[in-house]
Amino acid sequence: MGSRRYSFKKECFILSVDVGTTSIRCHIYDKEAHVRGSCTTEVVPLYPETGYVEMDPDAIWKGFITVVKGAVQDAGVQMRQIGAMGISTQRGTFTTWNRTTGVPFHNFISWQDQRAADLVKSWNTSCTMRAIHASMKVIYFLTRQKRALAASLIVFSTQHVTFRLVWALTHYKQVRQAVAEDNCCFGTIDTWILFKLTKGRVHATDYSNASSTGIFDSYQMCWSGFLSCLVSLPLSIFPKVENTDHDFGSTDPSIFGVSIPIMSVMADQQAAMFGECCFDVGDVKITMGTGTFMDINTGSKPHTSVAGLYPLVGWKIGSEVVYLAEGNSADTGTAIKWAKELELFSDVQETSDMAYSVSHSDGVCFVPSFSGLQAPHNDPKACASLMGLKPSTTKSHLVRAILESVAFRNKQLYETMLKETCIPITKIRVDGGVSTNDFVMQLTADLFGRKVSRAQHYEMSCLGAAFLAGLGKGFWRTREELKKLKITEKTYLPQGAPNGGVCSPDLEYIPVLHSWERALQRSMNWYKP
Repeated sequence: MGSRRYSFKKECFILSVDVGTTSIRCHIYDKEAHVRGSCTTEVVPLYPETGYVEMDPDAIWKGFITVVKGAVQDAGVQMRQIGAMGISTQRGTFTTWNRTTGVPFHNFISWQDQRAADLVKSWNTSCTMRAIHASMKVIYFLTRQKRALAASLIVFSTQHVTFRLVWALTHYKQVRQAVAEDNCCFGTIDTWILFKLTKGRVHATDYSNASSTGIFDSYQMCWSGFLSCLVSLPLSIFPKVENTDHDFGSTDPSIFGVSIPIMSVMADQQAAMFGECCFDVGDVKITMGTGTFMDINTGSKPHTSVAGLYPLVGWKIGSEVVYLAEGNSADTGTAIKWAKELELFSDVQETSDMAYSVSHSDGVCFVPSFSGLQAPHNDPKACASLMGLKPSTTKSHLVRAILESVAFRNKQLYETMLKETCIPITKIRVDGGVSTNDFVMQLTADLFGRKVSRAQHYEMSCLGAAFLAGLGKGFWRTREELKKLKITEKTYLPQGAPNGGVCSPDLEYIPVLHSWERALQRSMNWYKP
């Protein structure tokens, strides 16, 4: 994109940054939502101990600055032409820092981190949780409120911030001391970036990020006093929660040479949902990146789940609150990256052709659970596994088995969503790096028995944050205008589907799916305390 230069001084642009698990990327968008300049840098995870996954806060900050400056240079524009900034970030990755100096007490603890797994398990099997479950069952029996039924089944997860933060408070003396002195700030990546961009003036987050921590009450729309009291988390360290399209202030002029208004902050999956223009009830978005995240728009009320779907705030714009129900599989891109490191292939673009080069996986089943299994199984102690290996098994069989596992987990999440929400599906949009794999996309459509569509640009988190920042700035005026800017690159119809794109799921794969489900069962509860 650097070959094209634009120097129209009066032309205005929207800048959007997505801080992901594996990379930080920045795009500059024009009025047609075309990318005029881009820059990307790698996020280097740290593994100090088995099960620990961390990120260096200073490296994240330097990477953020680098991609913003690089994208502006690539677009051939000047910083003063940037009308607004939108920020999208991975969720559930947090740190704590000194409120006065801004110095972090420890590295970011990633959403993939498993250090609190034993703590989570001990709480889930504790007398306290049994008492909560029992009392909620009684309340459900008396009231028939589904929320009480969900509370009677709720279990904690390592992916939520809650017990990783409990762990940090327990193990880092300087954090406990700062809390006692009322000098401690907690924040996910968005909050840390805002704090840095404004030179400590803003300690805030938005509703989409807050609702993804596991500490936020999406029904009452505030930090959960009950949960914080239950696990001894001090409410004083939490950031203020603002609307998703809130004017978060401007960047300090010393950083980029000018002040840039920060007009949106969003969690990455909710931002991708907005970028896909999934504004209506029943719209489904599937992002296949490091993990797979499947979200359905449930409208103005949070969904109450009994199978592990999580009720999230999609966005809050003015008085309007849109809720999502989400299921996820943590190790989609992770599994493909692992396979590449084993030299099963040299270029990820080869994998679809490799999978199609064989008619089946030779009975091989792969279970993608390096970080445990999420909904509907919810087993943090599950292991990743390859089963059914034979002397006849080739690299192509292994690659096909790995790609099949991605589509199989998609099917599990999709069926859970259908059963749980009882909301008619209106459309299915797919994005993320793994969505460029034709084999995974076609098999997903076949297993769903529904049409799935991939956008021309698969980095939807960046686009969603840009859309919201642009609406706040008046760069774009309505959501209908945004819908007209969307371009579908490719649509996948299930085999045998009519033009409407709906048919019965692929029966040919049922025996293969059953074998894979047996392998999954054997992988569960593998790691013992």
